[in-house]
Amino acid sequence: MVAILRAMNTLGIQFGDSEQGAEDARIVCDVIQAMEDTKPFSEDLLDAMKRLWADSGVQECFARSNEYQLNDSAKYFLDDLDRLGAKDYMPTEQDILRTRVKTTGIVEVHFQFKNMNFKLFDVGGQRSERKKWIHCFEDVTAIIFCVAMSEYDQVLHEDETTVCLLF
Repeated sequence: MVAILRAMNTLGIQFGDSEQGAEDARIVCDVIQAMEDTKPFSEDLLDAMKRLWADSGVQECFARSNEYQLNDSAKYFLDDLDRLGAKDYMPTEQDILRTRVKTTGIVEVHFQFKNMNFKLFDVGGQRSERKKWIHCFEDVTAIIFCVAMSEYDQVLHEDETTVCLLF
C-alpha cells in the first residue's frame, strides 16, 4: 500500500475521497515510519487500508503499477485484508509463496534433483551487482535463464525511465 501511496504523489493521482484518503494514508504511513510492521494490524490500520484499497484514486494508481515498483503479489494481499488482519491469522502456503524478500547481492542455493547437483543463483537486479555475475558462471555447463513474465513492461528500480527487459 505504501508503494501505491508514494506513486500516487509521483504520478499526480488524487484520492477519490481526498479528505478520507489523506487521513487513511497518514495512518498507514505513521505505522510504517514507526516500523511496527511486525505487530498485528490494529482495527484503525485495517480499516484505513481497506478504505484506501477501495478508493478510486488508489485503483487508478494500481492500474499504472508498471510505472513504479510494486510487488507482483500486492493485489493478492490487498484483496484479502480481512483475512490477513484477523486476530487468528495464520499464513497459508499461498501467502508464503507470494511473499518477497528483496535480494541484495548474489544469493547461491545448492540442491539435488534426481541425483544431479544444481546451483541456483539469484543475482537480483541491481545494476551495481551486474559486474559480479561473471563469477557465477565458472565451470557452468548449462544456463537456464528465468524472467518474470509480469515484468515485461516494468521499469528498473534504479532508473524508472528504462523498461526492465530492454536493459
